Amino acid sequence: MIRSFNGKTPKISPTAYVDEMAVVIGDVEIGDETSVWPGAVIRGDMGKITIGKQCVIEDNCVIHSGMPGKESSPVTIGDRVTVGHCAVVHSLQVGSHILIGMNASLLHGSIIGDYCIIAAQSLVGAGKEIPARSLVMGVPAQIKGEPTEHQLWWPRHSFEAYQNCILKHLKSGS
Repeated sequence: MIRSFNGKTPKISPTAYVDEMAVVIGDVEIGDETSVWPGAVIRGDMGKITIGKQCVIEDNCVIHSGMPGKESSPVTIGDRVTVGHCAVVHSLQVGSHILIGMNASLLHGSIIGDYCIIAAQSLVGAGKEIPARSLVMGVPAQIKGEPTEHQLWWPRHSFEAYQNCILKHLKSGS
């Protein structure tokens, strides 16, 4: 479902794929070749959400703008970001070439640098800044070093894996 809110209508690239069971509301921009899967909710009702190109927003993710005490707070997600199943992104900024693992939560105002891996079920605290090329794990999330080449497979290649899946969905009419 794609829905306007408060005079703002989502802007979705014609090359993006948004599943009919996803919800995109308000001041949202979705870039080229990005995919948004069933159950994902992208709610730009408390600030603009910008998602770059070739991102994968997996099933049941929540991306929401807004910060306590601020009338409007944007969320910016770079290119080639994979947001794993059931992850919550309330960040101010997520760089490019990132994997946000399944069930991870990025709280209000957090900033994630490029080429990071946020491990499954990690909790990045409000206002926390994660520098580029960090491997982050735990509750609360802590930097454990740099990601390996093997760990960087997802932000580098999940787009291609999902492109094949998108083509199959489109071919089947879903």
